Amino acid sequence: MSEKRQLRLGTILHGASGNMSAWRHPAAVADASINFEFVKQTALKAEEGKLDFIFVADGLYINEKSIPHFLNRFEPLTVLSALASVTHRLGLVGTLSTSYSDPFTTARQFASLDHLSNGRAGWNVVTSPLEGSAKNFSRTQHPEHALRYRIADEYLDVVKGLWDSWEEDAFVRNKESGQFFAPEKLHALNHQGDFFQVAGPLNIGRTPQGRPIVFQAGASEDGKKLAAKHADAIFTHHETLAEAKAFYRDVKNQLEAQGREADSLHIFQGVSVIVGKDAEDAEQQYQTTAALVSVSDALNYLGRYFEHHDFSQYPLDEPFPDLGDLGQNSFRSTTDEIKRNARERGLTLRQVALEAASPRPRFSGSPEEVADGLQRWFEDRAADGFIIQGGTPDTFPRFVEQVVPVLQARGLFRTDYPGTTLRESFGLAQPDNRYGK
Repeated sequence: MSEKRQLRLGTILHGASGNMSAWRHPAAVADASINFEFVKQTALKAEEGKLDFIFVADGLYINEKSIPHFLNRFEPLTVLSALASVTHRLGLVGTLSTSYSDPFTTARQFASLDHLSNGRAGWNVVTSPLEGSAKNFSRTQHPEHALRYRIADEYLDVVKGLWDSWEEDAFVRNKESGQFFAPEKLHALNHQGDFFQVAGPLNIGRTPQGRPIVFQAGASEDGKKLAAKHADAIFTHHETLAEAKAFYRDVKNQLEAQGREADSLHIFQGVSVIVGKDAEDAEQQYQTTAALVSVSDALNYLGRYFEHHDFSQYPLDEPFPDLGDLGQNSFRSTTDEIKRNARERGLTLRQVALEAASPRPRFSGSPEEVADGLQRWFEDRAADGFIIQGGTPDTFPRFVEQVVPVLQARGLFRTDYPGTTLRESFGLAQPDNRYGK
């Protein structure tokens, strides 16, 4: 008899959480994005609930209209390395761009995090959607969408090759004979590709979980193709159950086309939740947090998705403007969804901006109602798990204390960690080294 499929859970570090103005909320830690005590307590609460991982998003370009949380925040690998010393089972997943970094450095950084954490590292692969990123890396032009994914494909080939530089038992460290390592278990990569030329080997040994877990973020066709080839997990977001189910089927089918098993990659839906005494209490919590966002701030928030487009030039209460292909080279799947939703529902610019800046939580209400929503999406094969973001600054602790026990009582979520590594939490096999064991 096969083991019952288990729901998987992570949480995202996103400043005060809730919306772009949630730092103003009475319960918020206003400097949450740069406050390590807050970060540490969030991680420890996640570990208390036996969550699989904590997730750190990132971006490489800001301006004065950026979300406050983005203006002043920790670099992912740095804060995750600090968390490695205060957590013991929680996975540590960080974002790093393939468009504005080098494979050797990335391979070394995440291998180091995996060693520091005894096998809990995860890399969220992004290609960087913001065109302004080029300005911070001495580039004259941001790579076009399809090109970014071609670069990412080769980049991942290189990083995975470097992670195989040393076989698992390569370091002998025999004090009597003087042999530190077995030369036949060291392998240079000697990669010569269209975008990268990397000799190797990597100057750190094979990691506790064979190699760090690889996430891919996004829902574009190029992103799904990249994930089906390389990733262990996807971080995505869909508005409806039907859309999420269609995405799930598509990715699982692409896995099979790549010769992979359907359960070798976990699909995580990013969802906002509000936990209250009942639906009325949850609605009141949402309204309190949503009211903190001004229309001006909402327009700035919306503009970020469209290459920092200035939406203040349009009438607020007329139909959402026709933007043509704007957004195709940034957050493509998100901007396509915003345009489609506005068109189908006949929304004004004001309505689109306020909904974008303060989206209603995907699941809200009593702990049982939130659990019901998660269970339905999970059992309907819309997701293998969820990355939880609090719909208010004080939601996440209530989620751990009140919703997780409901999921556990229903047999959907574990009551303890199955092992010590993120790979074990995910139920994924240790990867083979291409050169040997």
